Amino acid sequence: MPLLLTDALSIAYADHGPPDGPAVLLLHGWPDSVRGWRSLVPELVGAGFRAVVPELRGFGETCFRSSSTLRDGTAAALVQDALDLMDALDVDRFAVVGHDWGARVAYQLCAVAPARVRSAAALALAYQPGGRFEMPSFELARPFWYQWLMYVEAGAQAVRGDPVGFAREQWSTWSPPGWWDEAEFAATATAFANPDFAAVTLNAYRTRFLADEPRDPRYDDVRGAVSGSGRIAVPTLMVQGVADACDPPESSEGLEDWFDDYERVVLDGVGHFPHREAPGAVASLVLTQLRRWA
Repeated sequence: MPLLLTDALSIAYADHGPPDGPAVLLLHGWPDSVRGWRSLVPELVGAGFRAVVPELRGFGETCFRSSSTLRDGTAAALVQDALDLMDALDVDRFAVVGHDWGARVAYQLCAVAPARVRSAAALALAYQPGGRFEMPSFELARPFWYQWLMYVEAGAQAVRGDPVGFAREQWSTWSPPGWWDEAEFAATATAFANPDFAAVTLNAYRTRFLADEPRDPRYDDVRGAVSGSGRIAVPTLMVQGVADACDPPESSEGLEDWFDDYERVVLDGVGHFPHREAPGAVASLVLTQLRRWA
């Protein structure tokens, strides 16, 4: 993968398709990698789109330029990474497709830079107005055991000690059995060997409810823009699986009033990784949206 230098990072990315085609930014989730887009990229390129596929900070070959830089894993940091990448590639207008962490970044890109985002597709994750994390009901909090684990030092140390094993547990429990095999997990898990994977992961989750967890102040402007946002004007597609055992489908119900143009599709028999579990259905939905707003 080529590398692109930003203020904080050396970003590894792939750039597929015609350079003059409508650009689509594909943002993977946690715990996943750019491999998650292997089925979608050929569909996009075949339809004439340009697919820009970065490895997020803390994943794969994307690395921090300085050992002293705070390993900020918040969505605000990832939003700025995405904008820095597209700026460096001289891409002014683009569509964004994101899964999990990438979906949260997609929503926030719509809030921070609506003039630049033609359309957004969010997989598995519901919109959170203002980017705020609120304590869920006890029922919805139950699947978030992995987050609560990271809030105590013993749990954080366990994640640092075996980040790949921690990721495997999510793959094993977030979707119905049989959607992955050992070879695919092993290939994807090479992205989790990044020396900053655990630090970025821990910061991403601990900042949600721990007030003393540090945040990089260079992203305060993004945080402020997101916190002051609400209704999204960018056309948005949301795709969720009925069998998602991490973010159940009821978590994305009743959000239509937050959007000017919104479509929510729930896929039967699909869990937390729709683009991997139902690649044909997801590609069809995404392409329909992209063609509408290209």
